[in-house]
Amino acid sequence: MSDIDRRTLLRLIAAAPLAAGFTWTEAEAAQAHQHAQTARTAATAKAPFKPKFFNAHEFATAGLLADTIIPKDERSGSATDAGVLEFMDFMMHDQRERQTAMRGGLAWIDLECERRYEKRFIDCTAAERSAVLDDIAWPQKARPEFSQGVAFFNSFRDLTASGFWSSKMGVMDLQYAGNTFVPEWKGCPDDVLKKLGVSRPAGG
Repeated sequence: MSDIDRRTLLRLIAAAPLAAGFTWTEAEAAQAHQHAQTARTAATAKAPFKPKFFNAHEFATAGLLADTIIPKDERSGSATDAGVLEFMDFMMHDQRERQTAMRGGLAWIDLECERRYEKRFIDCTAAERSAVLDDIAWPQKARPEFSQGVAFFNSFRDLTASGFWSSKMGVMDLQYAGNTFVPEWKGCPDDVLKKLGVSRPAGG
């Protein structure tokens, strides 16, 4: 991802319609994050979070995959730090028609890693995982035999981005300034006008 900033690209992906089997309304996403936050709070107070849909291996695989898509950086935490896995687990448990796509896709990733390296995705090196993901991350460049992996990964990436940027951490990462009371509107800031090449109207 050298031609465009990773997070900029993922924000664009998150704004686009998601693939079939992974499509959520804003209300569903908000509800999922509310449940995810409740689950994380309870887990912190008592015991580690216990997924209702993912088994232990799927949970670990999905977490590593999500954090590969949105890793921790100097501005915010990773996908799992934002509660994306709890978000996914709630959505999958709540909407059974989407379970096959998720479970089958995670299995495909493992099978492809076993075919190439004789080990599962979570046991591969970072370079080995990148090699597999590079073959399925770009639909227009992918070979036909990777079509199932392409469909899954692009849907999973969309879901990861949607989960992250609808979370509290994701909203802070966007530096979203909406829903803020402005006692006095003084017009567009001068630095923004300069960047846009626009002059402030006389008397404005």
